[in-house]
Parts: sequence; C-alpha cells; structure tokens
Amino acid sequence: MTVSFGDVFDATARAAAPGDAAVICDDAVTTWAQFDAQSNALARAFIAAGLKPGAKVAHYLRNGPEYLLGFVASFKARCAHVNVNYRYGVDELAYLLDNSDAEAVLYEAAFAPLVAALKPRCPKVKLWTVARGADAATPRFEDLCAGDGAPLGIARSPEDEFLLYTGGTTGLPKGVMWPSSAFWGALGPSRSPALGLPVPETIPDLVAQITSGEGRFPVYVAPPLMHGTGLFSGVNALSKAAPVVVTANPSFDPAAALDAVTRWQCGGFIIVGDAFARPLLDALRADPGRYRVEQMQFVLSSGMMWSPEVKAGLLEFMPNAMMLDSFGASEGTGLGVSVATRDMPPREARFDAPQTKLVRAGDFAPIAPGTDEIGLVAKTGFLPKGYYKDPEKTAKTYVMIEGERYVVTGDHAVYEPDGAIRLLGRGSHCINSGGEKIYPEEVEEALKTHEAVQDALVFGLPDPRFGQRVAAVVGFATGRSAATADLIAHVRDKLAAYKAPREIAVVDVVPRAPNGKADYARAKEMFAKAG
Repeated sequence: MTVSFGDVFDATARAAAPGDAAVICDDAVTTWAQFDAQSNALARAFIAAGLKPGAKVAHYLRNGPEYLLGFVASFKARCAHVNVNYRYGVDELAYLLDNSDAEAVLYEAAFAPLVAALKPRCPKVKLWTVARGADAATPRFEDLCAGDGAPLGIARSPEDEFLLYTGGTTGLPKGVMWPSSAFWGALGPSRSPALGLPVPETIPDLVAQITSGEGRFPVYVAPPLMHGTGLFSGVNALSKAAPVVVTANPSFDPAAALDAVTRWQCGGFIIVGDAFARPLLDALRADPGRYRVEQMQFVLSSGMMWSPEVKAGLLEFMPNAMMLDSFGASEGTGLGVSVATRDMPPREARFDAPQTKLVRAGDFAPIAPGTDEIGLVAKTGFLPKGYYKDPEKTAKTYVMIEGERYVVTGDHAVYEPDGAIRLLGRGSHCINSGGEKIYPEEVEEALKTHEAVQDALVFGLPDPRFGQRVAAVVGFATGRSAATADLIAHVRDKLAAYKAPREIAVVDVVPRAPNGKADYARAKEMFAKAG
C-alpha cells in the first residue's frame, strides 16, 4: 500500500467505532475517538512549533499511550519518529538527539533531571514536552493533546518515514530509515500467518478489514515500544484497530502481564525469547488456576532465540495458539519465521525464509542449500532506505546480489537441505578457540535445555593457549540448582566438545536489557567478580 502511515491511521480511526479501545495501559483505556483527536491535536502542535515535513521527533518515553500517540502524530504531521533508549546516560542521549537532528523531544517527567542536562546541549530542539507529570515551564504533553482534534486534511507521501535507532553490536547507535511504503510491506507477513488475514493493498481494503471485526482481539505488548519488536508489533496491531495492551511498569512482571491478558482476554502476546517466555511459563505452572490464556491465538517473539521446550510448555496452557519465532533486525524484518503448534513441534533455531538466502562474506556469492558451509543471512523484499546520515555503512549493509537489493545483517547460519536456515548467531560475538569458531547463541541454547537453567549467556575470555576459551554465566530456575560440571557435561552431550564452556559462574540474574537483549559486557564483569 503506497500511502503514508498518517493516512493509514486517519482511515483506521474512521473504521473503528468511537468507543472501541485503541490503547489499554494498566487500568486506563484510550478509546479510538480519544486517540484520533489527541494524535491530531499533537500533530498540530508539532507544526505550530515550526516542524516541517521530515523533522525528527524523539520519543524519550517508556511504554504507555503517549508513545503510540507520539508515533502516530509524527506521521500525521509528516514528521519522523525517533526512538530513544531510556537506559542511556546523558552523553549517549546527547549524541542520539544530535545525530538524529531532533527538533522535538517527548519525555517523561521521571527523566527530567537528565533532560535538564540535555537542553543546553541540544540547540536544534524547538519543542520539549513532558508527559506523566510536570517539569518547570515545559509544555505538558496532555495539554498539547487537548487542542483541535479534527483531521489535519494535509497531503502526505508514501515516502514519509520514521527512524529506528539500533545500538547494533559495535559502535554508536545508527538510525534506520523506514519509509511508509516499505514499513507497510514489512508488516504484512506478521498480519497473515497468525490471523489468516490478507494484507490490505488499499485504504478501502484496510477499512473493510477493520469493519469486519476479524483479528481485532487485544494484543499484549511486553517489550519496550522504543525497541523494534515492541514498536513494530504495537503499530501493526494498532493499524488493524486491535487494542494494544501495555503497562507503565518499567520491569517485566509475568504475573501482572498474565493478569492483564486474563482481564482483557488478549488473543496475541508479544515477547522477546526466553527472557520473557520462561518467567511466563513459570508463573503459569505456579498458579494455573489464576489465569485465563486458553483464548490466545498467537505468541510472537523476535530479537533473541526462543527455546523449543519453553514453546512446548506454553502450548500446554495455550492449546490453540501459534508460537511464532520471528527472525529479524532493525535493518530488515521478516528474515525468517519458525512456527510451532500442538500439531507442529517446535524446532530449535530453524527458520523458514522464502525471501532470504545465505551468502559468503566478502563477495556475497550465494550458498546452495544442503551444504555445511556457514554463510551470512541476506534478505530482500521490503527494506529501509538505509542508515540516516551514514552512506558508507548503508553501502556495506544494503547490497546488490544477483540484480536485487538485499540487507546483509551480520547473522551467521547454515542451510538445511530443504532450504530452511539454521541460525548460529552474530559474528561480532563469535568466539575463536584454537581456530574453531563458536557461536555463543548456540551454546546458550544448549545450556538452557538443562532443567535447572533459567537463562545463560556465553562469551569468550582470553586464553594463552587457544586464543579464547568459552565461559558462561547461568541463572537457575527457582528452587533448582546443578553442579557446573554437570552443566558442562550437558552441553558436551548436545554439541561438539570444544563448544562446551570451560568455566561457568552462577549469578542471581543473567544481565539483559528491558527488551531481552543480552548484555555481554555486564556478563563478563559478573563472571570476573564471581571468580
């Protein structure tokens, strides 16, 4: 569909009943009538502040209706959303706001002390607005949303875009430029596998789909909206007029999440791998009579590997659900998908990938299925324009292969004989021990199949003989424990002996970001302290 997302959300609001829920945050419900009027008023406030088409609007917010209102209002005003990692310090924040050329910043009152330090360093910013509280003379987000709520009636473009900043694995954060047309195409596959819905090709098709009511069950979005998995999933649900359910609690509470799923009878659940799925499964097993989750139609994970045994455990409580393990990146979604149901057993790190191929590093020559050769994952189809203000990095990441444009993500994998890909992990974390390449994610998954292990991170440490040796930190499930020698033997039973950790430190909590991504630097620090 070649229209701007501003037009998409104008149409979505018209198709939904005014009293239908758009966003549910804890006990607060924002109806479609409210969401439409507030996002229109906020868009007008952006324009009144002097923001022109393409101006950047930074979202320094945790989950809540404000984030989605800001995202939609940005498109309605033809401005570009910019996500801000709220875990950053002042220097990182100042870099991101400067690099993105942000002209407006939406922030929470809880971040006011950092914002006070930022303001003198951000002369490009024309509008600061504070949500969920007050901050000196700063305009309140709620007041900006209370203005004229009528449709703006402006012409928009399919090239209207947003920026998705990714920390990547090395270097400073980079903004991935997603135009509306490519974003809509990228969202399409995540509409149909779980719901059986066609991807609307026109605005009338979208309106017809919404008014039919099909697929409009509430979707609980557990990861932060400021990361790709949460944002893409939340916007996808919202564009179907399906209620988006979130919590303002910055920490993931599995019991509270399941209580919300029960209360609002959610049919979709968005997570990030085992970091979310294992605590959910533990909570369900600890108090199975407390929750109602049998209505769940899909659980979708992206961003990290999701263990087969955890998927199987969730299917015991959600017998009609599809477990969708989506392999993607900020630079290109839909690299592959793995589907598990009661009748289709879960598979470990194995993805169907119709628009993806494996290529050799260096010359990007395609690798044939059925070989043991390790290659880089390359994906074609609906792709972003590239990195904001970084043509050199764009040229290295988005390349022409056999006459088509591909994104090469840096993920390593091997082809199965049937064309599926078996994901190994990111090359940037690859361990070289005695000349053998070892992918941490593969070893982590083997560790997590041990019944005592809740979570694990694997990394390389300097070794005088082999260059690097494999080490790990593990966290045990509640009430469980195991000897480290038993854990090492368990990995040796599943993988080649040289891939097994030589040393393991037990920690209370394996370090991860709010979106579930591994914090390898912190893991190494914890390992050193444990030693």
